[in-house]
Amino acid sequence: MHTREEQMAAFGRLLDVLDTLREKCPWDRKQTNESLRPNTIEETFELCDALMKNDPHNICKELGDVLLHVCFYAKIASETDQFDIADVCNKLTDKLIFRHPHVYGEVKAESAGEVVQNWEQIKLKEKDGNRSVLSGVPEALPSLIKAYRIQDKARNVGFDWQKREDVWQKVKEELHELEVELAKEDKEKSTDEFGDFLFSLINAGRLYHINPDNALERTNRKFISRFNYVEQHSIKQGRPLTDMSLEEMDQLWNEAKEIEERKE
Repeated sequence: MHTREEQMAAFGRLLDVLDTLREKCPWDRKQTNESLRPNTIEETFELCDALMKNDPHNICKELGDVLLHVCFYAKIASETDQFDIADVCNKLTDKLIFRHPHVYGEVKAESAGEVVQNWEQIKLKEKDGNRSVLSGVPEALPSLIKAYRIQDKARNVGFDWQKREDVWQKVKEELHELEVELAKEDKEKSTDEFGDFLFSLINAGRLYHINPDNALERTNRKFISRFNYVEQHSIKQGRPLTDMSLEEMDQLWNEAKEIEERKE
């Protein structure tokens, strides 16, 4: 690994190159916060994909792409004297120190759980902190992640199940209410109840320390892998999937599942 001096030199080199590109490259010169935003979202998802695959080579590559965007936004802001990358780093560092009084102050915290318990209250005390417990949850978050974060933030101030096993009664209750509305074929109420049911399942996952977004993505990847196996074998047989019976596809699906299980 590199020394701190080498790390700082590499970061300085990145800033120097970005300065040059902003001045001399027509594409880089015309970029704005708005024009970069879609690319930032794409790069973030590419990083998430590399993280899910636990691919160190691509994690390193995609971290670089995300870092470029962080530096680019700071560069754009510096051109109108709003802030620069030093302000970004200093604000982040100050925030980290303030939010870790058990490291930089006199507060005692012997476990990660104790740290989390103080987290929301600390953020409420910050000068530019959250106005309320849930105000720190971005409105633009994907709904699944947002539900998890809402529940987690409420938990941090004591609004939670006393026994995690009790959540299953709530899940069953929400499922029953969904089934009732589905039987009535009332789309609006069914949609509401389906949301309540999903919310309760996400809550159960949280209580058992299962991240629902990660869990669902694992299932997505399993489905894609198994379905691709079915499709590839249909191609080998010279038959389109539409000509295969459900039983034939199920047989190939189970083969793919058995192959996955042998690899584990």
